[in-house]
Amino acid sequence: MGSIFLTAIKSLLLNKARSFLTMLGVIIGVGSVVLLTSIGTGLQKYVSDQFESLGSNALYVVPGDPFGEGGGFSGETAAIDAAKPVLKVNYLNLILRNNRDSVLSGTTTAYGTAEAKYRTVTKNITIYAVTPEYQFVRNTKAAKGTWYTQSDEKKSEKVVLLGSKIAIELFGLVDPVGKKIKLEGQSYKVIGVAEEKGGGFGGPSFDNYVYMPISTLFDNFDTQLIDSFIFQVKDKNQVVTAKAGIEKTLLNELDADEFTVFDQTELLKTINSVLGVLTAGLGGVAAISLVVGGIGIMNIMLVSVTERTREIGLRKALGATPNLILFQFLIEAALLSITGGLIGLLIAYVGSLAIQSIFPAQVTLEAVILAFGVSTIVGLVFGAAPARRAANLSPIEALRYE
Repeated sequence: MGSIFLTAIKSLLLNKARSFLTMLGVIIGVGSVVLLTSIGTGLQKYVSDQFESLGSNALYVVPGDPFGEGGGFSGETAAIDAAKPVLKVNYLNLILRNNRDSVLSGTTTAYGTAEAKYRTVTKNITIYAVTPEYQFVRNTKAAKGTWYTQSDEKKSEKVVLLGSKIAIELFGLVDPVGKKIKLEGQSYKVIGVAEEKGGGFGGPSFDNYVYMPISTLFDNFDTQLIDSFIFQVKDKNQVVTAKAGIEKTLLNELDADEFTVFDQTELLKTINSVLGVLTAGLGGVAAISLVVGGIGIMNIMLVSVTERTREIGLRKALGATPNLILFQFLIEAALLSITGGLIGLLIAYVGSLAIQSIFPAQVTLEAVILAFGVSTIVGLVFGAAPARRAANLSPIEALRYE
C-alpha cells in the first residue's frame, strides 16, 4: 500500500503545473465555503456579543408583532404596526407601578430624523429620543459631559447628547460639550458625548445617534410615535415573571395583537435563524465551485489514464491486479482534492484574519472538518470513473496502445 501511495505522489509531481491547475477548482471551492461560513458565524457571534453587552435582564415592548407567524421578522406587517401610535407615555408608568417587585426601571424610545449642522459641517442624522432612565436601562454612560435630567425632560429642554462617531464628524477634534448645533434650523445645546457602543443590528450605529429628551422630540418635530418601551428587570431569573406582569398590565389598555413583549433571547434567536439561513445559502452557492473542481479532477484523471495506457498495461503484465491500479488512481484523485482543500483552508484562514478589522469573521472547527471532508469525498467520487477505467484496461490492448 505504501508503494502505491509513493507511486501516486511521483505521478502527480511529474506534472506539477497540471496538478496545480486541477486542484484550482477545489482550492477556490473550499476557500469560498470556509470564508463565507466564517463570515456568517462571525456575524452571529458579533450580534450575540452585542446583545450580551446590553445585559440579559431586559424586556422590550413594541407595537404589533415584529416576529410574524413563522417566528421571523414579518417585514411589511411589522412596519405597518410600528407606524401606529399604539403605545402611550402613561403606559410606562402603569407598568412600573404594577410590577415593582420584578421591574427595576424603564425607558421610552422614539426615533426622528434631521439635518444636523455645526458651522459649515452638515450631516443627516438619526435622533434617538429617550427618557433619562435610558442611561441606566441600557448601560450607556457619557464619556464627556453628562446625560440630560428629569428636569430637562419635563421642560422639553433643547439639549442633546451626541454619539461618539457623530461628535467627531460634526466637531472633529473640538470638544463639543457646551457648543450648539442646529437641527432643522433650531439650536440645541450639546451637554455630553456618549461612550462608544458600536453598531445596532438592522439599524444605524449607536455611535451615530443624537440623543435627546423624548418630550423635546414630540414638541419640536412632527411625531408623537413611541417606538418601544425597554425595561430593566431586577434579576434575570425574574424575566418570565416580569414579562407576564407587563402583558397583564397592557391587556387592560390594549388588545393582545396590538403589542408584543419579548426579551433579548427571543430576538437573538430570530436574528440567528435568519443569519443561519443566510450562511447556509452562501455556503451552498460557494459549494458549486467544489462540484466544478471535482469535474476538473475527473477530466484530468481521464486524460491521465489515456496518456498512461502503456504504463498501466506494463504494470498489469508484471502482476499488478486491477484493484491495485484502481487504488493508485483513486489515491491520485484524493491527493489532488485533499491538497487543494488544505490550500483552500489556508487561504480562507488568512482571508478571515485580513477582514476581521472591518467585518466579523471566525473560522470554526466544524467548517474546517466539513470542507476537508467534502473535498476528500469530491476527490474519491470524481476520481472513481477514471480509476475504474484504468483498472478495467486489458493488459494486451494497453501494451499495443500507441
